[in-house]
Amino acid sequence: MAKRLIPLLNRVLVQKITPPSKTTAGILLPEKTNKLNSGKVVAVGPGSHDREGKLVPVSVKEGDTVLLPEYGGTEVKLGEKEYHLYRDEDILGTLHE
Repeated sequence: MAKRLIPLLNRVLVQKITPPSKTTAGILLPEKTNKLNSGKVVAVGPGSHDREGKLVPVSVKEGDTVLLPEYGGTEVKLGEKEYHLYRDEDILGTLHE
């Protein structure tokens, strides 16, 4: 049975990206080099309402790679996969190549 989580309000569902622990040549990398805390946006909520009742949309979209805070978010397990829920304002930025 496949489950699909659709976040409410200004929440963003993120799957954290685990950096490689060794290079293509097989050299093991120390844990300190794998410190960039990033993730891929899986789903976004519709946004939140301001004081006038207008909908303020979420600033990221599905498929974006985002920079995450070191702490925070709510861990969610769907089947075998692990995700994290963040508020839109908790996301630090988007990463581009």
